[in-house]
Amino acid sequence: MSTDPATETPEEPADGTVGPEGPTASEPAPPDPAAAEDAAGEAAGEDPAAAPGTAAQEAREPEEPDAAEAASEDAAQEPEGAAQDGTDDAAAEPAADAAPAEAAAAPGLSEAQAELAAQKVERERIARRKAERDAPVEAGAKLSGRAADLLAAVRAVEGGAEAPAVYFDEAPAAPRKAAPAPPAPRTPVPAAAAAPSPQASAGTVDAVRAVLARGGAPEDLAAPVAAALGDGAARELAEDPWRLLSVPAVRPSQADGFARALLGSEAGPGDERRTAALLGWLLAQAGLKGHTALEAPVLEKALAQYGVPEPAEALGEAVADGSVLVFHEPLGPPPAEEDAEQPVRVLVGLEGAAMAEESLADGLARVASALDGPADWEKAATGPGAELIRAVAANGVVAHTGGSAARAEPLALLAAARELGLRACLAAHAPGGPDSVTVAGLLAGTEGPGRDADGRFALDLLVVLDAPQLDVETAAALVESVPDGARLVLSGDTGVLGSAGAGRVFADLLAARTCPVLVSRTPDPGPIGELVSGVGIGELYQVDAPGKEVVIVPVRDAGEAVHRAVQLVAESVPRAFGVPADGVQVITPGHGGSAGTRALNAALKERLNPGPGRFGGFDPGDRVVHVPSPGRALPARVVSADAEGLHLDRGGEPVVVPKELVEAQVRHGWAVTAHQAVGARWPAVVVVLPGDAAESLSRDWVYTAFGRAERHLSVVHGVDQALPRAVAEVLPKPRTTRLTGLLTALAASAREQPQ
Repeated sequence: MSTDPATETPEEPADGTVGPEGPTASEPAPPDPAAAEDAAGEAAGEDPAAAPGTAAQEAREPEEPDAAEAASEDAAQEPEGAAQDGTDDAAAEPAADAAPAEAAAAPGLSEAQAELAAQKVERERIARRKAERDAPVEAGAKLSGRAADLLAAVRAVEGGAEAPAVYFDEAPAAPRKAAPAPPAPRTPVPAAAAAPSPQASAGTVDAVRAVLARGGAPEDLAAPVAAALGDGAARELAEDPWRLLSVPAVRPSQADGFARALLGSEAGPGDERRTAALLGWLLAQAGLKGHTALEAPVLEKALAQYGVPEPAEALGEAVADGSVLVFHEPLGPPPAEEDAEQPVRVLVGLEGAAMAEESLADGLARVASALDGPADWEKAATGPGAELIRAVAANGVVAHTGGSAARAEPLALLAAARELGLRACLAAHAPGGPDSVTVAGLLAGTEGPGRDADGRFALDLLVVLDAPQLDVETAAALVESVPDGARLVLSGDTGVLGSAGAGRVFADLLAARTCPVLVSRTPDPGPIGELVSGVGIGELYQVDAPGKEVVIVPVRDAGEAVHRAVQLVAESVPRAFGVPADGVQVITPGHGGSAGTRALNAALKERLNPGPGRFGGFDPGDRVVHVPSPGRALPARVVSADAEGLHLDRGGEPVVVPKELVEAQVRHGWAVTAHQAVGARWPAVVVVLPGDAAESLSRDWVYTAFGRAERHLSVVHGVDQALPRAVAEVLPKPRTTRLTGLLTALAASAREQPQ
């Protein structure tokens, strides 16, 4: 990329190399590994990648928070976890990730209002060309009057407010008005078919509102409580006030205060109802972090920190009455001595995730064993996919790993299968070429083959790309739909970020070694491929990029980072590489902060498509991402808006987002997070790394972000040595799952059965 004084682009390395060098700023302190690895931390906290949050939440949280949040830390600071689209915990976030002054000062703003406020900030900054931005207002600023609702209270705690020393909050003296809770997570459905969650009847909502008023809780929670608990919601809530925790926006301290207001002295810390609700809440929060279960000692520690007396006994009682499920997973091989006991670890989980994981294991075993025998595909086994073709001919389930270039191998398999007259389908996480469908569309029946009389796919071969993005529920539904005798190939890059939902399906399948695993030897080409491959093994190489394929752009602060990113997208990259601005994607670690997606999108909109935001913050021509369900971010363009909703053009497909869902499902898309970008690639990518993002970087995040570029990668670099340190030392956070053990046990059982 050439340097043009007219663009005010900073001086670039003469050789076009990229490496661990950064600006000469002082090295930031590394994150505390003890806090990140606290075993009890897996029990609580939310993953922003799991579901779209409100604008105020996203203004504060990084896109991928640490996967482990200590429940003990939560209790010490007010036993409540942390802060999606994307993901660590608000209690552990750097204050620098707070929103700009104009956004942070009003935590109740809608997404559209927040976007407009951010645009106003950027207009002023661009006009003045200031080198420094104003310091952000703390996320925990005090609220007053009826605006002090539950959600605001939660955000205040997460933003750094002093927590109470006791486990019970005082009950509110009078009803308070709360902001509506964010929508509950939805199962993946086609974007065009996405619809609001079913609404409870007006009578049920009114009855719940009366109970909430008696307990001094915000009446605005009536609708989400009624939707969560069903027709008998008012009666259930009156009998068990801790059922309030079924609403995502509510935390244990708020539920405790509500229970105390309703039950008085009967609302004790050891109440069985409270224990059951806490366990459900802790496991649900763990699910947002990717876990399908938690070890019993972790839950016991968390319960103790929430003031539950005799937590081990309380957990046993919850297991006995069916509130949670318990599993004993063998550790290591069976003991040699007959009388020796097999070591086990005790896992506890909720029914939904447990059943999905077991269904997935059974389904994989069924597909692997239902094949009649090897097929003669030798004449088709030529070219780059020959080894994969041979493996699939002989096996019902095959796993395939490799980088972006390795995707040519499953594509060759698909072509070979079709030449052999087989019904073959290729499904991917994100929309791709004409030969592929999306996993969500395939499951919904809007894409791909139809289903047979048994409800299974009418095909002989299913190839799934982006397999690391499969959560257990999606994978279980997918595998259950594969007919007996068909073949299944799961292919993906093991270095990218994991799924937004619970589980680590692909990694568990690889670890179980119960099916053939083919590792592609096809390297990703060019300087970008060399750089990304090095990141995958923990090295940040200095690569030779004579054609400016990789360029470092050092910056001093977040304001300069935004300024340089806009220049690169609007001027430098189009001029140097002939890539239009629409072909350049900006990727940054978080939604909030002074160089997060909101601030970057505001500046990019001002430059590329200025307008008043007359459609709820959007104008015709705006580049957006549509998030119809957690973990799916689909690029689109705004066309218009009317009473029906916001009209989008999504790759030639018209989509209407109902107006009540626009705030939750649509955001500007010139800049996205790495979680939103996974599964897609662009001709050019600008990765923005502001100084306040240092602690949110990890190897898999850097690998994913850098790997989205095809022809050119610019790194707007303001994190100094935090970048090479993250690549070398900050590994993906582990997820507690059961799939590897289930697959291994099924394979062992199959070997023991007589042929």
